[in-house]
Amino acid sequence: MMKNEKRIRKNLNLIISIFIVIPVALVYGFQPDLLFDITINSIDEANIFKAIMGLYLCFSALWIIGILKPAFWKIATVSNMVFMLGLAFGRSISILSDGMPSTLFVLGTIGELVLGIYASYLLKKQKSFE
Repeated sequence: MMKNEKRIRKNLNLIISIFIVIPVALVYGFQPDLLFDITINSIDEANIFKAIMGLYLCFSALWIIGILKPAFWKIATVSNMVFMLGLAFGRSISILSDGMPSTLFVLGTIGELVLGIYASYLLKKQKSFE
């Protein structure tokens, strides 16, 4: 396999995550009612969504650093795995305790599980990318 192909495979979970998480962060922070059945009724609620936006953007920044600087790849991939599996875990608890959310959130849960498991796989196979 060519070096560039290995690099793309090694970073694929980070690349996909960045392209999904950054726009979602901006929607959560500035217009959560655009895609979701959410109404912000107080400054405190707006503050919570802006905090979530900040977390999402900072994790995305770490993933970008992990792509650009190979010394940070492992921590970026570990954080991606924990981030995605943590979201999937929380959403799974919600599905069990609150019921089925909208299709967008169900698809998000599946995507988060796939990305989290893929990150775990990449961490186990990291020597094959070097």
